[in-house]
Amino acid sequence: MDWTALTKFSHDDGCSRNAAPGRLSEILARTGAAIAGLSLALCAGAAQAQDSQAPAEAQAQAPADRFDGKPFWELVIGPFAVHFSNESDHKHVFLLGIERNLPGAPEWSYADATIWGFSAFRNSFGQSSAYAYYGFRWDNLFGHPNWYAKISGGVIYGYKGEYEDKVPFNHDGFGLGIIPAIGYRVTPNDAVQIGTLGTAGLIFTYNRRF
Repeated sequence: MDWTALTKFSHDDGCSRNAAPGRLSEILARTGAAIAGLSLALCAGAAQAQDSQAPAEAQAQAPADRFDGKPFWELVIGPFAVHFSNESDHKHVFLLGIERNLPGAPEWSYADATIWGFSAFRNSFGQSSAYAYYGFRWDNLFGHPNWYAKISGGVIYGYKGEYEDKVPFNHDGFGLGIIPAIGYRVTPNDAVQIGTLGTAGLIFTYNRRF
């Protein structure tokens, strides 16, 4: 807009002077229209910005929604274990596993989900071992949505030789195991968990949903 037009009025004759108020009204009308248009454009831009924020907020909440009552996989990493006894034979324990969580469980179990999985680990005596299992998960432990409990049972392989008696019903390295665990979900994706290794000790794991 040419703002100098407000001052460009001719004074040569009466006809020009009489036209000045009409021209001024026209300029003011156009200015008002431009301001109104700009205001509408700014309002539209603000509304669009709010709309663009909505998907981002929905995305931030997506992880919780994605796992709510749906099957998921969980990566299990056990960096260390604590033993109840100080046997000199004990070695550093490391575990890596994968677990499937499925909503629903047998009515008699009162569980919220069924779990099954497989883990490979180095046992307390330095032997390569594995655990294939099936079990259940209970959510909202102690009335808190972040706490949960699990129990699994299955076949353990790897305790051989002089350490065969460390696992019940062990035969040629194959034995039976039952592992109760309690966990705390730090985020919708991440949890920390403590599992018992029979009467031998505790294993600490980090669990990542995906």
